[in-house]
Amino acid sequence: MFAADFEKLGYMSRKRQEIILENITVENIAAEGKALAHVDGAVLFLPSAVPGDVVDVRVTRKRKNYMEGTVIRIVKPSEHRLSPFCSHFGICGGCKWQTLPYSMQLEAKQQQVYDQLVRIGHLEIPAISPIIASSRTEYYRNKLEFTFSERRWIEVGENPDEIAPEDRCGLGFHVGRFFDKVLDIHTCYLQKEPSNSIRLFIKEYAVKHHLTFFNIREHRGLLRNMIVRTTEAGNVMLIVCFYYDDRQARESLLDAVAEKFPEISSLYYVINSKANDSISDQECILYKGDDCITEEMEGLKFRIGPKSFYQTNTLQAYELYKVARDFADLHGSETVYDLYTGTGTIAQFVSGKAGKVIGIEYVPEAIEDAKLNAEANGISNCEFFAGDMKDVLNSDFIGQHGHPDVVILDPPRAGIHPDVAKVILEARPDRIVYVSCNPASQARDLAVLCENYEVTAVQPVDMFPHTHHVENVVALRIRQ
Repeated sequence: MFAADFEKLGYMSRKRQEIILENITVENIAAEGKALAHVDGAVLFLPSAVPGDVVDVRVTRKRKNYMEGTVIRIVKPSEHRLSPFCSHFGICGGCKWQTLPYSMQLEAKQQQVYDQLVRIGHLEIPAISPIIASSRTEYYRNKLEFTFSERRWIEVGENPDEIAPEDRCGLGFHVGRFFDKVLDIHTCYLQKEPSNSIRLFIKEYAVKHHLTFFNIREHRGLLRNMIVRTTEAGNVMLIVCFYYDDRQARESLLDAVAEKFPEISSLYYVINSKANDSISDQECILYKGDDCITEEMEGLKFRIGPKSFYQTNTLQAYELYKVARDFADLHGSETVYDLYTGTGTIAQFVSGKAGKVIGIEYVPEAIEDAKLNAEANGISNCEFFAGDMKDVLNSDFIGQHGHPDVVILDPPRAGIHPDVAKVILEARPDRIVYVSCNPASQARDLAVLCENYEVTAVQPVDMFPHTHHVENVVALRIRQ
C-alpha cells in the first residue's frame, strides 16, 4: 500500500517516509503482548494498547501483510483501560499490561497457549484447561536485580542541563530496547519490602559517599548491580556486585546496609570485571549471615543460594508443581527423571510418590543445593547430577541409573536440545511432563516428541501478572 492509498482511505502522511494512521480501533491482544488492529486488510501490531482503544498510530514498519506502529494519541480510551498503578509505567521495560484488566490478561495468555500449540504448531491436543490465575498480582516476585548507572534515563520534563552531577546516577531497571539506559526506580510493585527500602538506601548512601556508579559503555565505575532475594517466611538475601574491589568502600557500604537492615539474613558480594552482568561464573563471597535463605513447600525446605534457580513467583510455583505432580500420575514405584532440575524442587516435590528420582542440571552449585536440600528433608530416593543435559543424558547414563518410567522436563526458554529429545524417544518412558515458560519452543519440542507420544492434558499457569509471559504444563503418554 502506497502513501497515496492511505490518503484515499482518509489517513495522512506528514513525511514521505512517515505514515500516520488516524482513528484506528484496537481489536485484540496478539503475540508477545502486542495489541492488534486491521487496516485495509493488513494486520497492524501495536504495543501499549488495549482492545477497544481508538488511537492514532505512527507506522514504524510496513510489510506486505502486516505493519507495526506506535500509538501517538489515544483518541478514545477503551472502556476496559485501567490507570497504571506504577509511576514508571511506559518507560520501565516490565509490567506492560498494567492498563489491561487481569481477566483480559488471563484470556490473552490462554489464547497464546492455544495459538502456539494448535494454530501455529498444528498439534493434536485435548481441550486446554482454564489458566490458573496468580493469587497475587503485585509483590509476587521473590527475586529482583537492579543495575547501577552513571547516566540514568532522563525523563520527560527534565532539562539535562539543569541536572546536578549527583542526580545523574540511577539504580533501577533497563529501559526497554536500550541496553545502556537505566531508569532510576523510586517504587517497584514486584517485590515486597524491604526490597524498595534497601535499593533506595544503597543509592542514597552511594551518592552521599561519592561511590562511582557503573558506565556500561566505557566499563568503569565501582557499583555494578545488586540482587535482592526474599522468601515467604521473611528471609532476605542481598548480593552487591562491584566492578572492581575497593575494600574500604565495599566494607563501608556493606556494613552500613547490614546495620540499617538487620532482617538481611544473607549478605554477599561479587567482584565482576567481565563484560556482562551474569554472576553464574563468578565467586559469590559471603560477607555476613547465613550462606542461604530457605523456602518451604508442603513441609519440604529448599535452600536458595546466590546462584540458585528458584521459580520467582513462590506461591504460583506451588500451583505449578502440583500440576506437574498430578500429570506425572505416580503410584509409588516409578523411576522419574527430572531434567533441568535446578535445586531439585520438583524432584523432591514428587519423590514421596516415586520409587526413585534422578535430577540433572547444568549449574553445579544448584546441584549441590539440591543434594543438601534432599539430605535436610530426609529424602533418600533422589540422586542429582551436574552437567550439560545433552552430554549427561545418554544411553550409558540410563543403563547405569535405570530406565525412566516418567520424564519431567522444565527447560530454559530455548527448550530442549535435539539430542535430548532423541534420547527421550529412544528411552520410551511411559509418561512425559513438559513444564515450559515459552509455549513456542514447547510446541516445537512437542512436535518431535509426538512421533511416539500423544498429548493428554494441557494446563497454563500465570506466573507473571502484568506481562505477556505464561507458563504451560503438558502431559504426554506413549502411543500404544
